[in-house]
Amino acid sequence: MVEWLHRFQNAAGMCSQGLVEPPQGCDWPGAVAGDIVSAGKGGMAQDMGDPVNFDSVSLDGILSDWLAALKEFSVEAVAVLGPDPFGGYEDRLLLCVHPPLAGDAARALAASRDFGAPWRESDAPLVAWQHIAKTGELNASRWRVLALAHGYQSMVRVEFPLPAGRAFECFMFSPRELADRSEAAALVWSALNIWPVVKRCISQERSSLSPRERQCLMLAFNGLTARESSLQMSCTERTVNYHLANAMGKLKVDNKLAAIQRACWIGAI
Repeated sequence: MVEWLHRFQNAAGMCSQGLVEPPQGCDWPGAVAGDIVSAGKGGMAQDMGDPVNFDSVSLDGILSDWLAALKEFSVEAVAVLGPDPFGGYEDRLLLCVHPPLAGDAARALAASRDFGAPWRESDAPLVAWQHIAKTGELNASRWRVLALAHGYQSMVRVEFPLPAGRAFECFMFSPRELADRSEAAALVWSALNIWPVVKRCISQERSSLSPRERQCLMLAFNGLTARESSLQMSCTERTVNYHLANAMGKLKVDNKLAAIQRACWIGAI
């Protein structure tokens, strides 16, 4: 974590000084001119209703440290949304949010149709920067009203794609309007740096899969048969199938492909 903080602080400094070229932006159709600047693309262990960091000291600590590193950009809240593994194509869950006070706005965002599947289906960029109060959609977007009530003026979103059209979405909220693209670029850089740690912690909290079950799913994801997996794991083919069957039961599916998909959607593989 300390190494990541140093890397981000150095990157943020270079962006703010113009030493690093920020992503090129574009106006997205339907937005108010100058409103959005976007960068181009290049069974569960617990109830899914609550953000996992509410029960995880380590994850909440990581989010707190992340916010501390973003203090110079006045970022006051971060939230991560992800697909509901037992829901429909457009269903999202609030996976974690810090501070908890921002939970109402983050939940409303997860329940809305803003970004998410409609955004991806339109081939929209993976990164977006918005001034929340200037979108002209306040009457239709409850999360924007709640965000403004908390004093947030700007939002930066970074998407991390998953198989079958799903994605994790990271949102960072600031109480002021970002001055230029270099500030937005620095926030994106921070999300890219911290994401592997956040994803691992989210997966550990959301999934009841054992290490061997995860390994079997990962090998199957890589195209190995049960027999080929058994050779790599130094066990019998029957043992591999046993672990796969357990994983399918926990993920509430009846075939290996569906188990692999759901394991991806919760960040387990």
